Amino acid sequence: MSSVRNTMTTQVATISPNQTIQEAASLMKQHNVGAIPVVEQGVLKGMLTDRDIALRTTAQGRDGQTPVSEVMSTDLVSGNPNMSLEDASQLMAQHQIRRLPIVDQNNLVGIVALGDLAVNQMSNASAGEALTNISHQNIH
Repeated sequence: MSSVRNTMTTQVATISPNQTIQEAASLMKQHNVGAIPVVEQGVLKGMLTDRDIALRTTAQGRDGQTPVSEVMSTDLVSGNPNMSLEDASQLMAQHQIRRLPIVDQNNLVGIVALGDLAVNQMSNASAGEALTNISHQNIH
């Protein structure tokens, strides 16, 4: 069974909590990603998604100078490099997330996305299940 370590992306764009939403959006555009881990001195503090920006910034009339720390999600779910892809898929499905930050000794070491799991033949069913669960979540 393949581990997360062999599948995760290790060159991850990150942002610090005191940077602005405008800087985060620019970084997302530059790296063509929909989420950026928020890191302080190597330690994962939160995740910022394009959805966070839309709902917690734009929809509330905040401007681009709002600090990332005021918008980021802090209720984090993370994995570790030694977990199996099957376990990562199940964790993502259970928590209805598309991206799983990978942490080793409190430091961010990578990220696994649903697309990464779908590429791996052994976890296609789990990736499909995770995507189905996320796609059918209730919208509030």
